[in-house]
Amino acid sequence: RRRQTLATAESCTGGSIAARFTAIPGASAYFLCGVVAYSNESKSNLLGVDPETIACRGAVSEEVARQMAEGARRTAGADYAVAGPAGGTEQKPVGTVWMAVAGPHRTVTLLKQCGTDRGQIIDRASAFALALLRDEIERDAAGE
Repeated sequence: RRRQTLATAESCTGGSIAARFTAIPGASAYFLCGVVAYSNESKSNLLGVDPETIACRGAVSEEVARQMAEGARRTAGADYAVAGPAGGTEQKPVGTVWMAVAGPHRTVTLLKQCGTDRGQIIDRASAFALALLRDEIERDAAGE
């Protein structure tokens, strides 16, 4: 209805967010592309994430989530992009997920703990990312 477009840049969710959109009839009117950038190299090569940021802050960081979303938005030419890498280290335990939504006016980020079961993490991270996207689109529509 708003003629706005969307792209995704996923890691731990493995395409689950993109699958939720493409399951809706008519998604081709707004869904431009989805990238599953699981390796650090693909985050850099496909989305423009700075390898130095990954080395200094780690793949699971606010900065990387932000750069993934902004890279997907830029690469696809989308109005919005949603992204998020997840953790698996002592400092960033399994289930730690940073999410980001890049929109026309700003990029917002969110840190969540999404459980320890792989399926649960994917489902929860996808739901949190979609809620963040919805909130940002609604904020923009309201002119905030």
